Order: sequence, then structure tokens, then C-alpha cells
Amino acid sequence: MSAADFAAGDGTPEVLRIARIDAAALAHLLAGFGLEVIQVPDGAAIPGSYWGAPEAGVIGHRVYLRGDTPVHSALHEACHLIVLPPERRAQVHTDATDSIAEEDATCYLQILLAERLPGVGSARLMADMDAWGYTFRLGSARAWFERDAADARDWLRASHLGGRDEKHGLSGV
Repeated sequence: MSAADFAAGDGTPEVLRIARIDAAALAHLLAGFGLEVIQVPDGAAIPGSYWGAPEAGVIGHRVYLRGDTPVHSALHEACHLIVLPPERRAQVHTDATDSIAEEDATCYLQILLAERLPGVGSARLMADMDAWGYTFRLGSARAWFERDAADARDWLRASHLGGRDEKHGLSGV
């Protein structure tokens, strides 16, 4: 893939977009966590998007996206829903949490799940997170993930996801 494969043409950073991956693989991955992916037409508003288009949106158990939605955004918003217990997930509309611990767990989990998407992988996702403007104390998503994410891992282990490594392939938790 070339740099042109990742540009949205709207002045946003060049990152991997939904249109350039196997969207069915993403939908299948997220379905394993009880989530439904809803792809809206290009140019349409994205329901439940906190930051606005092209960022993904969340409402209940649904993740909304378009072809120009960054893959990291789709995974991030989906992971916000995944880390929540079902009773809290059902109440989510646009803004999933105000908890720093949940935000960190979400970032960690999105990196793990990127490894399960053909053509994505954690290295690419972390590079895209950095390009998009995610900020971490150690300066990059990779440095945080490798050396500073113990709190996120501990939070995930203690959450309703703990012990589900075999079912969901979360061996990094």
C-alpha cells in the first residue's frame, strides 16, 4: 500500500481507513464481543460520533462508521463498548466514559485487537494512533503499550473480560 491508500483527502492525517481493510473481518471480530457494525454511506453523518466525521460512533451495542473512518477510531470506539459490562453498554450514546482507567483499557485493547485484523496489525495501528494525535507520557503508543500500560492490563484483567483469553484471543491481557 502507498501513502495515498491512507489519505482521506480532507486534510486529516494519513492513516489506514475502513475502505482499505476487510470490513467483513472487522464486523466478524466485533460480533464476537456482541457488537454490530453499521456502515453509513460516504458523506453521511455518523450517528454517535463524539468527535464528528470521519470518527466512528457508538450507540448501545452498535459501532457506526464510513469508508473514510480511520481503523484506529473504529477499534477505539468498539473497545469502549467491549470494556463495559452489558448493562452499562446498553446506556451508551456517543460518549462512552469519563474514566481514565477505562480510556487506557480501551487503548490497550484496540492495539491487541488490531493484531486480529488482516492487513492492520498492532504496529500499524500504533503508528496511526500517533499520527492522529493520541498522546502518551512516553511519547508514543508503542512506548506506552510496551513499557507503561500495566494499569490498563490490570484493569482489563479485573474487568468482565478477565479470564476470557481463550474465547476472545486476548492473550495480551
